[in-house]
Amino acid sequence: MSAKKSDESAGFSAAERAAMKERAKELKAEAKASKNREAGEKDLLAKVEEMAEADRKMALRLHEIMKDVAPELMPRTWYGMPAYTREGKVICFFQASSKFGVRYSTFGFQEDANLDDGNMWPTSFALTKLTSAEEARIRELVKQALS
Repeated sequence: MSAKKSDESAGFSAAERAAMKERAKELKAEAKASKNREAGEKDLLAKVEEMAEADRKMALRLHEIMKDVAPELMPRTWYGMPAYTREGKVICFFQASSKFGVRYSTFGFQEDANLDDGNMWPTSFALTKLTSAEEARIRELVKQALS
């Protein structure tokens, strides 16, 4: 069996395995360091700097929005992506399109975000561009997630 077939049979792509390794590194760093805003923001911004230009611009703008709308959330990385937490739990995150080679970036929420609306509601949103309309919607969603 070739190395490629062996990798495919493992069930995870190379990008997914890299994300898991990144997360393991993050967990070790969290365990060693005190969780403070400055350290989390430094790690987040370092990951953003590694992104392709279009993704980087969106991630930086989202970071500014998060600081404005939800200053109580702690910035950090999560599987190598910018994320924002409350009491150690991820509330929302940004996934760059280049992370997994897809056509759009994603702004998403985790289960501790208060977005419940009946029996079904969206928890992630595709982003190809971040205009004032998308920024306004993200601001509303983040405020709702924290309510």
